[in-house]
Amino acid sequence: MTAADAPQLTYQLIATDLDGTLLRSDDTVSERTRAALAAASAAGAAHIIVTGRAVPWTKQIFADLGYRGLAVCGQGSQVYDAGTGRLLTSMTLDRSVARLALEKLEAELGPLALAASRDGVDGQVLAGPGYRVHDGPLPYTPFQDRAELWAEPLNKVYIQHPQLDDDALAKAARETVGDLVAVTMAGEGVVELLPLGLSKAKGLALAARRLRISSARTLAFGDMPNDVPMFAWAGRGVAMENAHEELLSVADEVTASHNEDGIALVLERMLDAGELTAAPER
Repeated sequence: MTAADAPQLTYQLIATDLDGTLLRSDDTVSERTRAALAAASAAGAAHIIVTGRAVPWTKQIFADLGYRGLAVCGQGSQVYDAGTGRLLTSMTLDRSVARLALEKLEAELGPLALAASRDGVDGQVLAGPGYRVHDGPLPYTPFQDRAELWAEPLNKVYIQHPQLDDDALAKAARETVGDLVAVTMAGEGVVELLPLGLSKAKGLALAARRLRISSARTLAFGDMPNDVPMFAWAGRGVAMENAHEELLSVADEVTASHNEDGIALVLERMLDAGELTAAPER
């Protein structure tokens, strides 16, 4: 059989990261991208949002999009049903392990600025002294006493260093405490400590199993190193033009940036080619 005779590979699930991917720099989704996702849905393909944001920082986006499907939030720690507002799965960070990891890190690197995401659909994001919080609409609660971090279950801890950049900090954290926690870099100023073994791929696999869709039939879009495991799991990984070099190096394809309808360009092409198809009956 020649390549021309081979069966056409089709995709039944479209997995999109949010920041730097589905969302433009102004935190909106373009009309063209909305239309392309709607057309893919009409063709029968499922769409799932896979984001590093925990549920409380995604609900307003779901409402704006009219999104009622499953979502993978908190770097894979949460599988959330946007239609019913329920958490289907939730993995928390062992707080004693997290404290030990931070002690080891600060012994090696010096003082860190900290933030943390509490578990639950309404869990607060806490930000400590010196932690640089991105401007924008996402709510957070300042804290002064580190004891407040450990008062309730957490999905993750965010770390910042006064001198090291994000890549250097993530690398140092993996080398120092990678046997205790997972470490990922999800964006500018966003280095995270997670439960060991957790990644977007793990959460996406759980959600896809509920939809009865295989990894081979999954098309993933992303822009940051935290999307690398998702690309490894999915049948095809498409990086945005604005993506981090670590993700660009493993992508199957590079599309236009998040500000230039990169997702829509790929979906429109695939729709024209018949490469998006209905997911199996649940």
